[in-house]
Amino acid sequence: MDMRIQNALKEIKRGISEIIDEERVVTLLKNYFEKGETFLVKAGFDPTAPDLHLGHTVLLQKMALLQKFGAIVQFLIGDFTGMIGDPTGKNETRKKLTREVVLANAQSYKEQVFKILDPEKTVVLFNSEWIEALGASGLVELTTTFNVARMLEREDFEKRYKSQTPISISEFIYPLLQGYDSVAMKSDIEMGGTDQKFNLLMGRHLQRAYNIGKEQAVIMMPLLEGLDGVNKMSKSLGNYIGVTDAPSDMFGKMLSISDDLMWRYYELLSTKSLEEIEALKNDVAAGILHPKHAKEMIATEMVERYHGKAEALEAKAEFDRVHSQNEIPTEIETFTCKESPIWIAKALVDCGLEISTSQARRDIKQGAVKLNQDKVDDEQLQLECGEYILQVGKRKFARLKVQ
Repeated sequence: MDMRIQNALKEIKRGISEIIDEERVVTLLKNYFEKGETFLVKAGFDPTAPDLHLGHTVLLQKMALLQKFGAIVQFLIGDFTGMIGDPTGKNETRKKLTREVVLANAQSYKEQVFKILDPEKTVVLFNSEWIEALGASGLVELTTTFNVARMLEREDFEKRYKSQTPISISEFIYPLLQGYDSVAMKSDIEMGGTDQKFNLLMGRHLQRAYNIGKEQAVIMMPLLEGLDGVNKMSKSLGNYIGVTDAPSDMFGKMLSISDDLMWRYYELLSTKSLEEIEALKNDVAAGILHPKHAKEMIATEMVERYHGKAEALEAKAEFDRVHSQNEIPTEIETFTCKESPIWIAKALVDCGLEISTSQARRDIKQGAVKLNQDKVDDEQLQLECGEYILQVGKRKFARLKVQ
């Protein structure tokens, strides 16, 4: 095998979970290196949330790598399928999004994706273009390509069927429509997370059924764990780092991950080579490099990627100033309260530092709450007229003016 193909394949396979039809990928690379032929790589995003997080970028970075080896990325915004809702991993039918919400979220994705992908080698598509044109007869024809028994083999459908949890017909149609996207787009490779395997394979099945002359390969990426180190990064779980997070927030969140999870982030997010990462691991194990410094390196890399070098340096300086020197951030939100006195627990909730007064009381008991940098130990404390700096944990601050 051509050394260029070998090296490209090695980079492509870094951190992936599975490739289905690797021979197809090798052929596409061979045609690019020998003939200059490009190929189409599809990845679909249902715009159910307005911002990308680092979990999404695992996939996007691999797509950006493929662009270096001849790929034209088809960044598919599922504006039609997004209104149905992907049932993957869900134990109940999801609520439909309104078209207005879908389109607003889709626009946000579209604006952010070019932080990672090469716009000259990317085509942004909306699947309403061909699904709406499919019509009733086309949709009925599509449903004949797959049977209910095979659909119920899908793990989440099987569980819901056995537990007599409702499954809507639209949820059966979702994977068919996602697969039909591959027919309409004539994709050569489709990429997605490991939780999307059923849907990704549907694309191969339907390309055969519609006889378009090709069967897409499938590249599956692992799901990046969120800040808790347990669940996949998700906005709904609140364990995410957003691409649009403020530099200081992004840096602080990166520093909050565990030492073990740090290496997972290095493998899936960093542009450092595997050899460089292994060297860092060895230095940490040998006590030459402190884990915090290794964490600061990838935190700086992430902030620089999405905000720029100057912002990354400032974010680190701010973090050091607040956490190492126990100082107050330069910019914190100010709230005004016109009732005096105000209970400390209610003040923390009103300032958005706590979700409830009961949680505030628990944090006070655990010593996690400070007032003007002094630890609060009285959970019944009343704040009279004046100005206060409230703090919960290491990273949550607010300025409160009681009038």
